[in-house]
Amino acid sequence: MPSYDFTIANLGRRGIASPIKLSKVMDDFVANYVNDDERVIYDIELSGQPVARTYESRDLLEKAGPREQIYFDPAKARAAIVTCGGLCPGLNDVIRSIVMCLWYKYGVRNISGIRFGYRGLVPEYGIPTMELNPGAVEQIHRDGGTILGSSRGAGNRTREIVDSLERMNLSMLFAIGGDGTQKGALAIADEAEQRGYKLAVIGIPKTIDNDLSFVQKSFGLETAVSVAVDAVSAAHTEAHDAINGIGIVQVMGRESGFIAAHTTLANSDVNFVLVPEVPFDLEGENGLLSHLEHRLARRNHAVILVAEGAGQDLMASSGMTDLSGNKKLADVGLFLKEKVAAHFREKGTEINLKYIDPSYIIRSAPANPNDSLYCLRLGTNAAHAAMAGKTKMLIGRINYHFVHVPIELAVSRRNRVNPESSLWRDVMDATGQPPLMKN
Repeated sequence: MPSYDFTIANLGRRGIASPIKLSKVMDDFVANYVNDDERVIYDIELSGQPVARTYESRDLLEKAGPREQIYFDPAKARAAIVTCGGLCPGLNDVIRSIVMCLWYKYGVRNISGIRFGYRGLVPEYGIPTMELNPGAVEQIHRDGGTILGSSRGAGNRTREIVDSLERMNLSMLFAIGGDGTQKGALAIADEAEQRGYKLAVIGIPKTIDNDLSFVQKSFGLETAVSVAVDAVSAAHTEAHDAINGIGIVQVMGRESGFIAAHTTLANSDVNFVLVPEVPFDLEGENGLLSHLEHRLARRNHAVILVAEGAGQDLMASSGMTDLSGNKKLADVGLFLKEKVAAHFREKGTEINLKYIDPSYIIRSAPANPNDSLYCLRLGTNAAHAAMAGKTKMLIGRINYHFVHVPIELAVSRRNRVNPESSLWRDVMDATGQPPLMKN
């Protein structure tokens, strides 16, 4: 089994009694404090004969939750929250959860909202902060988007950002975002450490694609799937009720096809699902177009669900990147629409083709109840970690436990759909498509 170092950085000795009154004994019907020696095993799978193993603390994940002793004095602590990157269902829920926990559980009264991502911490943009308190966030979980606004870029301007944090005399920064946001957060924590500035930097993993490693599930995924299911159902109805009807639906998934995979299983109307992890050909006997012909001949309709990062090798690359440094993708949905239409036109076959891209509808949707619940628990655990003086970490869920994950590990690689996993096997069973459409 691979070995990982799950050691979490601490700002120093915790010597302040937590204002949260919990229990230290079992079976008294009162929740207990969490100790740093309460751990979770990451890799719980075995292959072959069971083998005895001895674990060191670095091999195990710290459990998240309130500590009996905290690092920051709540009366003097100053917190800030920032949301970066693209929108995602649940952002407001996480903001609300952090504010409510800091305010009501710890008595922290100085909480700032950094507006429009890391740009809000760079003086040249002149973006004011927002005061956050229970009145400001009480109802925001009912709305999509983020009350703070969001943007890409500026996360690499580490020195200027830390200068601003020092001027604000902040004790803790909560960075809500994906891979680029968390890399920026780690750089901020490193710079603060080099200056001797005691700053707790806590990440909350926001990536609708579910592609951060060592995080079992990112918030927003379930809501994204629920909205995508509606789009697929509409495409299926349009295709089913037409002569040679074809519906193409594009969903998000730059490098990871989890939304497409989960939507396929939740809907069961998808006949072909295309994800970045599995290459495919268009032409040829075993290409997508050939299999699409056979499907129409048998059933008179078909639905294709494609993740935005699929099939990029089939299209010309612009070579450009966005402000976060992500490669700008070619539009695979429109590409497929044009290729499918041209293919059947050349064959003289009548088709009725409908193309749906619900990406921005998905991104801006309010979180569904499951995601709201998850966001609340992520936010409260983030607040507990920061008050305890933890840093350079994010809140994740592993094996159904909320845990502390070093940011360095979380951004070390992408979480991707394994084509040989049980998830993808079930997707193939649901669609009936060939496992690999390559000639």
